[in-house]
This record gives sequence, C-alpha cells and structure tokens, in this order.
Amino acid sequence: MKQFFHQIVSSLMALLVLASTVSWTVDKHFCMGRVMDISFFSHAEDCGMEAGLALMENDDLKKSCCADESFTMQGQDDLNLAWQDLDLEHQMFLVAFTSTYVDIFVPLEKCPVPNEQYPPPKLVKDIHVLDQVFLI
Repeated sequence: MKQFFHQIVSSLMALLVLASTVSWTVDKHFCMGRVMDISFFSHAEDCGMEAGLALMENDDLKKSCCADESFTMQGQDDLNLAWQDLDLEHQMFLVAFTSTYVDIFVPLEKCPVPNEQYPPPKLVKDIHVLDQVFLI
C-alpha cells in the first residue's frame, strides 16, 4: 500500500511539473456571440461565414459577425537551480536528509532473532489433547 501511494504521489508531482513548464494556448472562434470552435495549441477553425461575406458585393453588409479570441499562458523557464543558490542552512538540511533517507533502505544482513540461543522446550506430552483445549 505504501509503495502504491508513493507511485501515485510521484506521478502527480511529475504531471504538476510538466503542466507548469509547458506553454498553453487556447484559441476560440465566436460566431454571432456563440462559441463555435475551441482549439488547444493550434488555430480554431472558422465557421465559413467569412468566405460567404467575401463573395458579397455590398461593402455595408461585409461587417463580420465572427471574432477570434486567443489566450496564451506562458510556462516557467527558470527551473535551473544551482547548489550555490541555496543558503548554508538549506545545504546542511539537504545533506542530512539525503543521508538519513538513504540509510533507511540499506538491507540488513540477517534479521536479529532475540531468543536464538535458547532451545525450545522438549514436548513430553501433547497438552492440548490432554486438556482437550482446541482452537476453533
């Protein structure tokens, strides 16, 4: 369960870093005040009204009822942190935390058994059968 939770948290953190560093562009096409198309990362398709208006001969009627709106969210570019940018206290904390965290996962040679030197008692009679006490 702990390993599964650790995998989920690390995946969410990776997605958070990815989402914060990528630039997002949302492009919308409106026709008569209604949203006709929404596009991410590219230009939204028009509804075809502008092609029809281009064929009209009257300049008064050529007013376009369509509008395009674009929204761009810039991602972070300053993610390069150097070891020298940290204070001495932060460097000491990171070194201490890393060394203790790595030492947690060092496997033991053999698990210590507290009563290894004491032999088990010799069974002369089966006590459970004599007393007729059974686990159900």
